[in-house]
Amino acid sequence: MIILKIIFFNYDNFHYFNLIFYNMHLIVGLGNHGKKYQFTRHNFGFLLADQIIEDYGFKADGNKFNSEFFFGEIEQKKFIILKPQTFMNLSGSAVLPCLNFYKINQANLLILHDDLDLELGRIKIKQGGSNAGHNGLKSIDEAIGNNYLRLRLGISRIENNLHNISDYVLTNFTENELKKVKEVNKKISKQLPLIFNDNTANFLNNFYL
Repeated sequence: MIILKIIFFNYDNFHYFNLIFYNMHLIVGLGNHGKKYQFTRHNFGFLLADQIIEDYGFKADGNKFNSEFFFGEIEQKKFIILKPQTFMNLSGSAVLPCLNFYKINQANLLILHDDLDLELGRIKIKQGGSNAGHNGLKSIDEAIGNNYLRLRLGISRIENNLHNISDYVLTNFTENELKKVKEVNKKISKQLPLIFNDNTANFLNNFYL
């Protein structure tokens, strides 16, 4: 890996100026910022990002690109993790400037997001395609197009008519559901390197073992 134009970099203090990495990878967990949204269904992407940050020892570097910004390595590959603080429907305004600043190839981008069309405990990998009405994906599509990899995290559909979809995704997971979410996140995090080694088939196979 080549590093160009390093004017200053102090990893211990997590500061940098005009630092450009080639072959950098970007993971973006989608969610809404604030404690009231922390354990809502729409914040599954944030919760998974937190698990990855913990498991691989990523370092926090404040707020950049309208996001909580984390920096680290997974199997000797350089990664940035973003948790946009823009609210869901403006997620693209965080993703685009980060991609541009670090010259990140869109092939090295992974979006983590909740998905109503999958049962809780089910996941899928998808390259490109429709945003299925997900406001975070819609915002990203508008900013960079839709040809990026996304990890779909099932939250199950509404079981009754007490909530419309917009309200439902902002409800909290139940205690039992949160246990399932944590199980899912730990399994995904453990197998994550397979995704970035172009081995999504084995990633999914290992997840469902």
